[in-house]
Amino acid sequence: MMAHALASVLLVGSIGALSSRAFAALPASGCELVPAGQFGPVSQEEVRAETVVSGLEVPWAIAFLPGSRDLLVTERPGRVRLVRAGKLVERPVLTVPVAGRSEGGLLGLALDPEFVRNRRFFLYRTLEKSGRQVNRLESYVLAPDSATARVEKVLLDDIPAERYHDGGRLRFGSDRLLYLGTGDAGAPPLARRRDSLAGKILRLAPDGAIPPTNPFPGSPVFVMGLRNVQAFDWRSDGALVVADHGPSGELGRRGHDRVLVVPRAAGADLGWPDAYGCEALPGMPPPALSWVDAVPPGGASFYTGDAIPAWRGSLLVGTLGSRHLHRVAFRAERVERH
Repeated sequence: MMAHALASVLLVGSIGALSSRAFAALPASGCELVPAGQFGPVSQEEVRAETVVSGLEVPWAIAFLPGSRDLLVTERPGRVRLVRAGKLVERPVLTVPVAGRSEGGLLGLALDPEFVRNRRFFLYRTLEKSGRQVNRLESYVLAPDSATARVEKVLLDDIPAERYHDGGRLRFGSDRLLYLGTGDAGAPPLARRRDSLAGKILRLAPDGAIPPTNPFPGSPVFVMGLRNVQAFDWRSDGALVVADHGPSGELGRRGHDRVLVVPRAAGADLGWPDAYGCEALPGMPPPALSWVDAVPPGGASFYTGDAIPAWRGSLLVGTLGSRHLHRVAFRAERVERH
């Protein structure tokens, strides 16, 4: 398996801002292009892909349990599975009801920073509620033998859901706060509205409280203007790096998944649907990468290991449609090599 690179496309558009004043979305300087039919140059480092475990149905998120080789894995149809010593345990740890159409279901998974002490973990799932679909964030407690789990409480409910664009990624930051990515639920204008949970990265304390340091008082909204974010991580300097899905026909647009480096993330507006691809609005962090053909990004992490020294400090993005691994090295907010 070879690691591919990321790049981007330059497009010009005009948008209507949320206020009465209209702004133009302009091409972002330094945003790279991968032309249609390509995914970028092929890396010279050869790597070997190994199967860790088989027999899973639409595995969506993984958590490594501290002090062991055990893994927890979510399956989108609604099961949390335990992998022990490289073997999938037949009986699920947990089964939860989900609205399992298309992209919804049991999605994100994250362990509490105090997991060794409290055995708490978090799930993000799509469900039916009062005749409509919503996304929900809940906390659970894993049994000492990791074979079962019990629900603890609902932390955030009524996150907009739809057949497509449900987001779902959960990650803890170095601030020990929980970040969750949401989709625009098929309603693009919601992404730039502060009063909507759709099309955002949200931030909560592990008990569900809204941190007083959030950019909008009383709101879990941390970053807005996203279409369907399932991939984000923090660089060693603290900058948030986001890989967002591009459009698939809405607003007459298609493709143009994008990657953005956001040094000052709190309150940032990343522009969707008024800016996409390599476009940027005034005051918006400029995209670093976009590519013409839909990839799209399913998950991303900065590589901090030692097994492949050339990759250390690079962002690795697993792609859904093109089914390859993208590696990107940055210099500040731009791509250094790919």
